Amino acid sequence: MDRTEKARLIDEIAERITNSTAVFIVDYKGVNVEDISRLRREFRKEGVSYKVYKNTLVEKALEKAGKYPNFTEILDGMNGFVFAGDNFVAPAKIIKKYFDDKGRLALRGCYIESDYYTANDLSTIASMPTKDEIMSSIVGSIAAPASGIVGAINAVIRDLVSVVDQISKKEAA
Repeated sequence: MDRTEKARLIDEIAERITNSTAVFIVDYKGVNVEDISRLRREFRKEGVSYKVYKNTLVEKALEKAGKYPNFTEILDGMNGFVFAGDNFVAPAKIIKKYFDDKGRLALRGCYIESDYYTANDLSTIASMPTKDEIMSSIVGSIAAPASGIVGAINAVIRDLVSVVDQISKKEAA
């Protein structure tokens, strides 16, 4: 790899770091190619990207981006990098599920916005609701009183119609 290609990769990594709301570093040692492909598909479904870069290039990109100082301490070994957009919970859920099933793809550390989390925090992050779950919960909370009001209005109208019907039957008799 020549200097221009390295510079291009460093720029690409720095851009990914800057544009992501969360960046996860995982140790992919022992994960076979078939599982990596499956994990990439799962990440892609959630709008998340998984890449493997040389640690030295990532270190230079971190320096260029001016973000995530704690990552330099864990940049050794076989690292995969997960870049998340709005849905920062999805990668944590995927990583935790795979780690629980296979005992591999261990989280080394992650940044969500500007907060650093260690491998010990993976369960907590993975248990958080996703943005879609939060939105549906809010919509459900808003819709519940409205549907209650509609039901009450319908009941009043039904009772009113019943009373008018009873009165008309009584006067007809």
